[in-house]
Amino acid sequence: MNVYITTGTYEFLKSIEKKYSKENIILMQNAETSLLLHETEGKTVFQQPRPYEVVDGSGTIENRGIVVCNNIPVTDEGRPIFEYRFKNRAGKVENADGFIAIRVLRPLDTDTYVILTQWESEKDFIGWQESQQYAKAHEKKETQEGNDSNTTIFSGKSYVTTYSVPEE
Repeated sequence: MNVYITTGTYEFLKSIEKKYSKENIILMQNAETSLLLHETEGKTVFQQPRPYEVVDGSGTIENRGIVVCNNIPVTDEGRPIFEYRFKNRAGKVENADGFIAIRVLRPLDTDTYVILTQWESEKDFIGWQESQQYAKAHEKKETQEGNDSNTTIFSGKSYVTTYSVPEE
């Protein structure tokens, strides 16, 4: 499975979404930008997308809620370690209230992985962050086994972007 992401003005992206309504395309926006996400087994309909391969995932990305993207730059040498950790993750997020979907996206032309989670609402995402399950899922993060202790696998600082999926 592949995911392709492109950005543009809301109106332009909305026209693409309508034109390809039979494709699994989701329009998202935040205060800075709008983007389209195309999840497909085949080729994308976008002209110049950022391409990703789905390494791991659960749930179905839907046209609702909010999407939180944790963008994590990873060195070439660190990719196998990083992917191993996500493929062997605890799977706690799937049981959280308001959870819709998760995708671990391997970049095909950059060094930045995207951990995409989709939620019914921002309240549900915050509830997950404040939960015991979140603490359990991230408990090794600051240890020798965790991501942050082995900085050689990271090529830069991670950052989070959040988008809302406009209601029709």
